[in-house]
Amino acid sequence: MTPALITGNAIVLKHASNVCDCAQTIGEILREAALLGGLFTVMLVPGSRVANLIADPAIAAVTLTGSTEAGRAVAAAAGAHLKKTVLELGGSDPYVILEDADLEHAAEVCVHSRLINSGQSCIAAKRFIVARDLCAEFERLVVNKMSNRRLGDPLADGTQIGPQARIDLRDALHDQVERSIAGGARLLLGGKVPKGHGAFYPATVLTDVRPGMAAFDEETFGPVAAIIEAANEEEALALANLTPFGLGAAVFTSDERKGRQFAARLEAGCCFVNDFVRSDARLPFGGIKASGYGRELGCPGIREFVNAKTVWVK
Repeated sequence: MTPALITGNAIVLKHASNVCDCAQTIGEILREAALLGGLFTVMLVPGSRVANLIADPAIAAVTLTGSTEAGRAVAAAAGAHLKKTVLELGGSDPYVILEDADLEHAAEVCVHSRLINSGQSCIAAKRFIVARDLCAEFERLVVNKMSNRRLGDPLADGTQIGPQARIDLRDALHDQVERSIAGGARLLLGGKVPKGHGAFYPATVLTDVRPGMAAFDEETFGPVAAIIEAANEEEALALANLTPFGLGAAVFTSDERKGRQFAARLEAGCCFVNDFVRSDARLPFGGIKASGYGRELGCPGIREFVNAKTVWVK
């Protein structure tokens, strides 16, 4: 949003319908900052009206942060009118732990990343691909660290895992866990819907996860860790890239040169070595494949909604 504003664009924001107060708060902040009237408008409209909004001649380009399904719909609507899009969509981020990794550090970083926003982050770690000789110890570390994270009221002191955004999303996550177990995955922790009110889901760890299971093939948008054993580095790389998504990825190794080389072969827009994936305003951010296209942040993000123009004067 900010790059678009500073390059001279006006913005119309259609926020997610279940959190429209966020959109209105953003608008209030900008008004308090003396942003000129008409440069930022909040549209409280349902998703069913988005296609008509995109078609309006006043709209020159569209950007979306959301699911892959929503991205396809927005891209189709914008494409019908030849309007540019930037799409930041879902992910199934692989974190690869090689044989020479600092296992304690890797496990701590992996658990932290998996539980960002109670697991509801497009760039949260989702699939942990671990060297075979390290897998049993990694399982123990992850289960211990995940089990120590406190589930509860997000406004209460000490809470580390809050609820999922909606009941239907919590139930869909649980269905992914159950389908994965039915397909051969082993449940090491969690996996049960808590009794009582709220869309809560416990920290959950699955192992023996393989391609063809929901926890491997799909985006798990919640506190569910999927552990996948790899026989060697080449298999680990193949498993990491065996996904329709390509948003974030990470590799853990004590050899920085190896880490750089491995990261270069990971099919993702953002690759980190020995750390968790996150955005930084100084760097371009975005994905490839079903995780979208275009970039936010950094110089590329500033230029996404600027037209290159040639003027020849003789």
